[in-house]
Amino acid sequence: MIKSFLIAAALTALSTSVFGDVIQSDKHTFKVDTVASGLNHPWSLVFLPDGDMLVSERNGQLVKINQSGTKTAIDGLPENLVARGQGGLLGLALAPDFEQTGTIYIAFSESGEYRKSGTSVAKGTLSGTTLTNIQTIFRQFPKLGGVRHFGGRLLVTDDALYVALGDRGNQDKAQQNNSHAGTLVRLNLDGTAHAGNPFLEDADVLPEIYSFGHRNIQGMTLSNDGNILWTHEHGPQGGDELNAIKPSTNYGWPTITYGVNYGIGTSIGIGTKAEGMEQPRHYWVPSVAPSGMEMVKGSQFTQWTGDILLGSLKFGLLIRLDMEDGKVVSEERILEGMYGRIRDVVEAPDGSLFLLTDSANGKVLRLTTLN
Repeated sequence: MIKSFLIAAALTALSTSVFGDVIQSDKHTFKVDTVASGLNHPWSLVFLPDGDMLVSERNGQLVKINQSGTKTAIDGLPENLVARGQGGLLGLALAPDFEQTGTIYIAFSESGEYRKSGTSVAKGTLSGTTLTNIQTIFRQFPKLGGVRHFGGRLLVTDDALYVALGDRGNQDKAQQNNSHAGTLVRLNLDGTAHAGNPFLEDADVLPEIYSFGHRNIQGMTLSNDGNILWTHEHGPQGGDELNAIKPSTNYGWPTITYGVNYGIGTSIGIGTKAEGMEQPRHYWVPSVAPSGMEMVKGSQFTQWTGDILLGSLKFGLLIRLDMEDGKVVSEERILEGMYGRIRDVVEAPDGSLFLLTDSANGKVLRLTTLN
């Protein structure tokens, strides 16, 4: 009996340390394996057609990681990238024609005069371990002081590039629209304002703006049918939001919010609702500090098909939002505190799920189903 117990305990320890932790969630039992470690605050992950990954590190490094976890540095990043505070190397996206052209998009905080900076997007060609033909195709206007709220998430469709831009700590600018701060912009794939943008005929609004009144978008994903662009953004103390984006729409920050001022708890703006300002589809009080987001296609996690997954920086969670007809019907919290801050969530081509953990020794984690 004692010998059998010791063998079972040894096998359990082996499965945890070598083969990964086994997690029981509401609808799936799955295994968590570490693919790679030693990453410096990894921020965004994209899969290449050959199965390798590109991962951005906030301190300004871009690395290619193969399925066995071997890391290779990519050279040729923009020289004026500056990594301070929440800024650095941020979102990544592949062009729709990547297999033919090798074109990738990179969001980064770009230096300006007097220690000002802003979120910019560069376009380049990935050739082996080098980026060539690098050119900056979009710059947030204006560059501002401070080291927070850069946004930085990218999303590419067949004819558009969406770029999330935070308010840079200048919250009133999110309602002004003569600035990119606190907006979501939609660009053509060459970086120019998209021909279908809602404010092209309004001389008082920057032509790239698609929606506004955002504090700091940290996740974007398209619904599986391609009809809804979902984003989430950080609130202040409370009031993180999940939003369904519609063109020209005002999402309220800082006039309305479900959050309060840090520490002192006083109100921000005029309350939680106002005429002409969109309500979130879901919000969090207290804040979870959401980051990364993916709507599950479900070739492997079949019971999560159509649900939204996102990371929590504050609580080290993987959050599953059970979605029905564009509405959140329930929320499941998984992995709480087990792996630290979760920065990105990506579904791999084979249907497994990949997470980035945000630390000086950040990791790439792979989730695979056991049932």
